[in-house]
Amino acid sequence: MARILNGLPAAARELLLETEWDALRHAYGSAADVPVSLCSLVDEDPEGRSAALAALDTAVLHQGSLYTVTAPAALFVAAILDHPMGLAAHEGHVPWDDGPPRRLRAALLAWLGQVAESAAHGEDPARDRTHWLWEPWQGEMRREPGPDELAALQACRDARPALYDAVEPFLTAAEPDVREAALGAAMPLLSAPELADRVPRAAALLRAGPGAAQARRERAGVARALGMWGADTSDLLSDSDPAVRVCAALGPTHADRPRALAVLLDALRDPRTTDGWFPEPLPGLDGWFRFTVLRSALALAESFEEVAPVAVGIVATGGGAVTDFERGPILLRAFPGGHDPARPLTSAQRDLLRAFVDGDEATGGIGGNGLWFRAAGLPVDREGIAALL
Repeated sequence: MARILNGLPAAARELLLETEWDALRHAYGSAADVPVSLCSLVDEDPEGRSAALAALDTAVLHQGSLYTVTAPAALFVAAILDHPMGLAAHEGHVPWDDGPPRRLRAALLAWLGQVAESAAHGEDPARDRTHWLWEPWQGEMRREPGPDELAALQACRDARPALYDAVEPFLTAAEPDVREAALGAAMPLLSAPELADRVPRAAALLRAGPGAAQARRERAGVARALGMWGADTSDLLSDSDPAVRVCAALGPTHADRPRALAVLLDALRDPRTTDGWFPEPLPGLDGWFRFTVLRSALALAESFEEVAPVAVGIVATGGGAVTDFERGPILLRAFPGGHDPARPLTSAQRDLLRAFVDGDEATGGIGGNGLWFRAAGLPVDREGIAALL
C-alpha cells in the first residue's frame, strides 16, 4: 500500500489522507474500506484493479444511487485519470460486464459519467422527460430523500467543475475508447448550469479533435454531445451519414427546428435501420436507439400534428414489448394536458386512438398500457376508447 501511495498524484494522495472515510457511507455501510479499493485501482495486479472497479460499481455508486462517499471517491478517480496504469487493459469486473477488455482509464471515465448522470437527475425535468425510460408517474412513486441522500447529491453536484477539468484533456486522447468514455462523462457534466461557460471550448475541442474525422460511431457521438449542450449543429443536419444527422438533431433546441424534426421523423420511418446504427449503445444511452429518437422528436415537435403520421404508424405496427418506450410517450404527447371531455378530439388524436383500438386485440396496446392512458386522462379499456370515437 505504501508503494501505491507514493506513486499517486499529489492531489489524489492528499484527498485519500485527509478525508474521514469512516464517517462516510456507501451502499453496504461504512466507507472505511473505500481507501483500500481506491488505491487498488492503480495496483499492478489486474485482479486487484478489477475488484476495485467492482467496488465502485456495486458499493460507491450502487445502481445509480449516490452516497456520502461517492463525491470524494469520484474526485479521487478524477485525480488518477492520467496515472500510467490508466493504459492497462482489464477484463470485465462484474458479471454483467461481458464486453471485451478495455483500458482502465476508459473504465474510470465511464464511471465518472455514471456519477454525473446520477447527479444531474431531476435537475432539469424537461431533459429528464426525453430519457427513454422516463414515465409520468415516476415523481409520485419516488420517496422524499433523507438528509444523507441530499448531502450526497449536493456534494456530487459541487464536484462537477473539478471532475470536468479532469475529464476534458481526454476528449482528444489518442485512444478512441478513451475519447468515447471521456465524451460520455463530459455530456452530463456540461449539462450542469454552472458549467455552461465551458461548452464553447468543449465544442471547439470536439470539432477540431481526432473524433471529428473518425468512423460513424465517434462522429455521431460528437454530434449528439454538441446537440445536447445546445451548440449549433445545423451543419451536421446535412451530414452525409444519416446516423450523424440524427444525433445532431437529438438536442433540446435547434436553430433550424423544422429540419431537425424532419431528420428525426425520417429515422423513425425506418426503425430497423435506425436501431442497427449502433449495435453497442452510445455512452449515456441504452435500449434501442429508436426509443431515444422518438422521445426527442416528441419533445421537439410544437404540436402532436407535426409527428402524428409517423406516431400513428408506430402505434399501428408496434409490438406489446414497446408499450412504455413508444406507444405510451406518443399517447401522452397527443394529450399533453390530459384529455378534456368537453373538447372534441382533433383528427390526429382520433387517428391515434383508432390505431390503438384496431390493434388492441393483437398487441394489448390499451389494456397493457393502462398507466399511460390514465396519465393522459383517457379510459383504460378498449370499449371506453372506442366510445370516444
